[in-house]
Order: sequence, then C-alpha cells, then structure tokens
Amino acid sequence: MIKPLFERVLVAHNGSQPAVWASKYGILMAHRYGCTLKAVYVVDTATLKRLTISKYFVQDEFADYEKNLTEDGKRFLNYVTDLGKQKKVRVQTELRQGAVLPEIIASAVEMNANLILLGGYADDRIVAKNTLAERHSVEFFNQEIIANAPCSVLVVREKMIDQLFKLA
Repeated sequence: MIKPLFERVLVAHNGSQPAVWASKYGILMAHRYGCTLKAVYVVDTATLKRLTISKYFVQDEFADYEKNLTEDGKRFLNYVTDLGKQKKVRVQTELRQGAVLPEIIASAVEMNANLILLGGYADDRIVAKNTLAERHSVEFFNQEIIANAPCSVLVVREKMIDQLFKLA
C-alpha cells in the first residue's frame, strides 16, 4: 500500500486573514483525512531585537511589544483550536520566539511535516479591503517559506473556504 501524501500538516499562522483561511483549510483536511494538524505562530523577537539595537526602541518598549505579540499569538492559536473543536479536530499549537522563517522551518522539521499550509489572497477584490503593505507582507512571507521548506507547501487561495468550513 502506498503511503499517504500527508500525515502531518503544519499551518504557519501570522495573524492575517489569509492565515485564518489556511487554518480552516487545514482543519477540513484533518477532519476528512485524519492527518495530524499543528498551528504555529512565531513572536518575531529577532526584528524587535534589531529595532532595539538600532535605537528605534528602548529596552522597555521591547518588553512591551514582545508581551503584546505573545498575547496576540496565544489569542490566534486559541482561535484556531476553537475552530478545530467545531469540527472535532484536535489542533496542536506551538508558540515560538525568534526569527519567523527559521522558526517555521524548524517547527516543520521537528514534527517531520509532510505539508506546510500558508494563507494567500484569492483575488484582487480582497486586496481592496487590505493594505498593499499587508498583501506584500503575506506574499513575501509565503515566498520565503516556499523557497526554504523541507516539505511540500500549499498556499490556500480557496475563495469559498468560509462557506466550505460552515458546511463541513
């Protein structure tokens, strides 16, 4: 018998709407195919450290931003866990700290992921609701993960994911 194409799926969550769509897609995959699902959020302490060194932040600001980003990450991961419960899917979560790209890659390696799910924009109508900077940030993030991933990567651009999630 041939091995399943994906048994362990990692969702890279950065707090964006496309990341929520990727999370829903992953939950539907886990529900349908019984794969293990893990959502990862990285508190970008590497950027915060660079900003502190370059004197954009003072040390107190670093601590405040890190605390706020950690709270945001926990909130996003709890939301994904709650979405999973709606479909009776257990979502493992992981909150990491450091530089985003290496931490996502390290998490995928540690879990021996077969697939990484990323969120992407479905069409230009969505861009009108978001800033160009946000779209560029999501696209850059995706390109870096795709270029460095140890496994297959799927960018979720399913236009109807919210409706499919409700129906499943």
